[in-house]
Amino acid sequence: MSAQPPSRMTEKDLKALNDAVRRLECAGFAMKAANALGTPIERAIEALPEKGRELVQEATKRALEACLKIALSSLGKSKTSESFDALHKATCTVSGAIGGFFGMYGLPIELPVSTAIMLRSIADIARSEGEDLDDIDTRLSCISVLAFGARSSKDDNADIGYFAVRAALARALPRAAERTLPPALARFIAVIAERFGIVVSEKAVAEAVPVVGAFGGGAINLLFIDHFQDVAHGHFTVRRLERKYGEDVVREEYERTRAKLKC
Repeated sequence: MSAQPPSRMTEKDLKALNDAVRRLECAGFAMKAANALGTPIERAIEALPEKGRELVQEATKRALEACLKIALSSLGKSKTSESFDALHKATCTVSGAIGGFFGMYGLPIELPVSTAIMLRSIADIARSEGEDLDDIDTRLSCISVLAFGARSSKDDNADIGYFAVRAALARALPRAAERTLPPALARFIAVIAERFGIVVSEKAVAEAVPVVGAFGGGAINLLFIDHFQDVAHGHFTVRRLERKYGEDVVREEYERTRAKLKC
């Protein structure tokens, strides 16, 4: 018989979970960008021209198609208990600085590079929390971080949190037998792309704001990767604790902490 998981979390793990809740439930990218730039990003998105929206959607789709494979293959097989967040921030910032020179029309070139770096960082964080990067569920969970990091306008008037988005993604997740089939994975990636595209739009608008001239595309990309690193740390902490205590124990404590959260 296998040992039953402990029913009570240690103080250290409770602290880790509290930090994860804050990372997953507090301010999204638009709020962080607005705080940094003093600009109402969400209102500016509504004014984005149709051509701009189409550009964002196409760039998002292309960025997701091959980036996860590239990101994972570059990490190698070694295991580590720490993630190299600062290194990935630096490379993503340089990518944004180069792409920012061309404005929104540089997005199709810059976004796949930034996304690959960001997914590499997400996978690095997953590995630091004990995840096996060869496992298909871990790989899908890495790309799911891009959906957890978005807050859509549809979420505004509902009690939508991390577990609600996770449940929605689980419904879109292909069955185990289908996970090597491109059509099944394409459907899942389409759901991710829909939510990730919201943050890409916020990033594109932030880069188009005149005051950003003083900050540059590099500063926006620094905010961009910092946001998703926060989300990844939160998500993979939750998954690590679920492996230790079971999903029900962690979810109950998560919701209790979320109810008391003051962002």
